[in-house]
Amino acid sequence: MENQITKEDLKLFAQTIIGELKELLAKQSKETSLEWVKAKVARQLLSISPASLQTLRISGKLQCRKILGSYYYNRKDIMNLFNE
Repeated sequence: MENQITKEDLKLFAQTIIGELKELLAKQSKETSLEWVKAKVARQLLSISPASLQTLRISGKLQCRKILGSYYYNRKDIMNLFNE
C-alpha cells in the first residue's frame, strides 16, 4: 500500500486541473475577441465544410478579405448568417 492517494495529492491534482482550465478559457476568450477570423475558425463557427464556406463566399452571402493567400471573415458577418 505504498501508492495511496493522500489529500495533498488530490489538492495538487485539483489545482493542476483548475490552472489548465483557466488557460483554456483565457485562450478561448482571446480567440472570440478577434474581429476577423481565418477560414478554419469560420468553418468551426458555422460547422460547415471548406467547400460550403467557399460556396457562401462565391455566392456573396459571406464577404471576406484575402491577405497573403489566406481568407479572413468578419465575425459579425458570420453571426448575421444565423439571423437570416
